[in-house]
Amino acid sequence: MPEDTQLTPAQSGMLSALDFWVYAAEAMYRAATKQNDPNMEASSKAQEELKRIEEQIQQLHAAAGSNQEAQKQLLALHERVESLKRQMSGELTAWERTELARHSNRPYPLDYIERIFPDFSEIHGDRAFGDDAAMICGMARFRGREVIVLGTQKGRDTKQRVYRNFGQPNPEGYRKALRAMKFAEKWRRPIISLIDVVGAYPGLGAEERGQAEAIAHNLREMARLEVPFIAVITGEGGSGGALAIAVADRVLMMENSIYSVISPEGCASIMWRDAGKKDVAAQALRITAKDILELGICDEVIPEPPGGAQHDYDAAANGLADAIEKHLSVLEKLPVDQLLKARYDKFRNMAQYFAVEAAPTTS
Repeated sequence: MPEDTQLTPAQSGMLSALDFWVYAAEAMYRAATKQNDPNMEASSKAQEELKRIEEQIQQLHAAAGSNQEAQKQLLALHERVESLKRQMSGELTAWERTELARHSNRPYPLDYIERIFPDFSEIHGDRAFGDDAAMICGMARFRGREVIVLGTQKGRDTKQRVYRNFGQPNPEGYRKALRAMKFAEKWRRPIISLIDVVGAYPGLGAEERGQAEAIAHNLREMARLEVPFIAVITGEGGSGGALAIAVADRVLMMENSIYSVISPEGCASIMWRDAGKKDVAAQALRITAKDILELGICDEVIPEPPGGAQHDYDAAANGLADAIEKHLSVLEKLPVDQLLKARYDKFRNMAQYFAVEAAPTTS
């Protein structure tokens, strides 16, 4: 076997420099977009820098020859450059949106609650089995109103993730959420649900305690709640685990959130027996906020700060609060019978892909 081509010290130094230059271009782009001016000088400099980086990558590709490690690093740099170029043109792929929805620094529901809902007082337990830290429920205020807030919480470090069960609720979590929703109905308080969940917990204990029944029960009861209900997908909206707190009058999605019946990796494993085709699956599933809006499943896509909500929690929270205020002010004016009928019609009209034409009359 021929030995891998060895890069010279100068070429190795250039490889490290390219990594720094890509990082600098990403920083310049974020600085430009934070000011909402795509034509400003920093943005044009980032684009010029990307052109030079691409030229250097091509030169190093030839010099690296059969050096697999160098080629791997160059391929990773090339993918970062292509991703940044798509961000500049506003054309992220479905898989890139998925990665942003899962970003470890993305604001979680508790981050939004801290900024939007003052006087939050958490409700614990389902009065049947126990408490579920993956599901957050509580009373709060929202711009002068008393509301009930629901949310799923993943946790940031290992200790928090274990405590929150990696953001995957058990049946007692969904029953706790229903308890809070019934409380809201009793006291005529609007419900706000913030969703960022991979899915309901699929463990043996959860199944033994009736995971499917708890989700189905929630779906039925949410359909007939006599108070305004707004659900917001802030990150991942995974299958029945998300839907169990999302049968709402308005379903909103953050710009870089996703909503799907299965993860792209799961879909790729089933369809092609290859989880590596997750990017193809993500595109085919149509899980991005833009796709979901076009399919009529969500009612509004909430813009995020440049680069994603993880770059500016306060701006993301302000945009979310304004969207909630807009829809809630409309829902509050509807009589209960109209509210229930509109909610029923909303979900009945989803997934209608064929138009039914009346049969021609015979003379």
